[in-house]
Amino acid sequence: MKNTKFYLPLCSLSIAALIFFNSCKKESAPVQSQLDAQSEDQLTAKWGKPDITVHNGESIQAAVDKAKKGTTIFIEPGIYKEAIVVSKPGIKLIGKISFKGDEVVIKNPGDEEDGISVTGQGDGFTLANVTVKNFEDNGVLLDSVDNFTISAVKSINNKEYGIFPVHSNHGVIEFCTVTGSSDTGIYVGQSSDVKMQFNTAYGNVNGLEIENSSNVTAAYNNSYDNVAGILVDVLPGKDIKTCSNISVRFNNCNNNNHVNFGDTAELESSIPTGIGILVLGADQTNIENNIVTGNGFTGVVVFSTLVLSVIANVPPDEILKDIEPNPDGDRITRNYFHNNGFNPPVIPGLDLPGVDLLWDGSGKDDCWSSNIFQTSAPSPLPSCN
Repeated sequence: MKNTKFYLPLCSLSIAALIFFNSCKKESAPVQSQLDAQSEDQLTAKWGKPDITVHNGESIQAAVDKAKKGTTIFIEPGIYKEAIVVSKPGIKLIGKISFKGDEVVIKNPGDEEDGISVTGQGDGFTLANVTVKNFEDNGVLLDSVDNFTISAVKSINNKEYGIFPVHSNHGVIEFCTVTGSSDTGIYVGQSSDVKMQFNTAYGNVNGLEIENSSNVTAAYNNSYDNVAGILVDVLPGKDIKTCSNISVRFNNCNNNNHVNFGDTAELESSIPTGIGILVLGADQTNIENNIVTGNGFTGVVVFSTLVLSVIANVPPDEILKDIEPNPDGDRITRNYFHNNGFNPPVIPGLDLPGVDLLWDGSGKDDCWSSNIFQTSAPSPLPSCN
């Protein structure tokens, strides 16, 4: 990719910006910041009557091993030093939270890679009201799982991914809190028909990521103090070659200026610090009604995946022979932007400005309308019909 030069016009904020901002705050539902204590009757009403109860000092894995298809397992508050593998359909793992605030904590007993891993035999899996922490790779890993629910889960300092469904469909990830992951807090990869809603991601490299997936919605999430708040991307080298029909709406993406601590051998280490929302090569992505403020590089950026040839030294041929890298049919509408672009990155081979709205000119039928912003590159951007 040749060097690209951008020019920055300035336009002033109007009273309409404040009205828009306040209306967005009212429409955005609150994000749960901690797990709430619930009686067993309340848990039963929501998740079903328990077939097995695991008491503090017992093994969750032992309960899973003896469980039959469709078993609901309640877990008493306590610290459980074990990794858990689920390979049966319909298993529900439901943590109980005491009114003193005691929770279920699943903690790495040593050098285990994954905290909770669910295989393709684990369709219908549910996990709720637990904390998973300090695992070497992933907090919660779902591989080829259909019809799953991850609710009110905390992922703390799981080194690569916090919550990580891959090749998994028809799922919900809601009211979760993720922090301390060197790749992504909540990642949906090569999956379809997934909702990511009412989650909080902070202190990760990427807060939330939707990669090579389709029919995914990220809504009412709070993503802050990451390197990048929300990513929607298509990357080479995956089984699924496209990313399309993605909705990113009513999210708060603020102050994502964390120093990049990704593994230097991996692509995530090349993500520039200071991005609110990044669309990389994805098609038919709707970015609407988000509040995006205080991100040092840019509020929303739409780039071709070919930018990786510059920022990550990926050979262009490696990208072009595997995927169509240009973003097509993306719509950025009715978002509020403020105080983005005050500290753009210095990347050899790219002359990048700091702006609210940034586009490299690639792709077709991409458009921007009804946004409240100060700066864009280029200017004007193509309007939506």
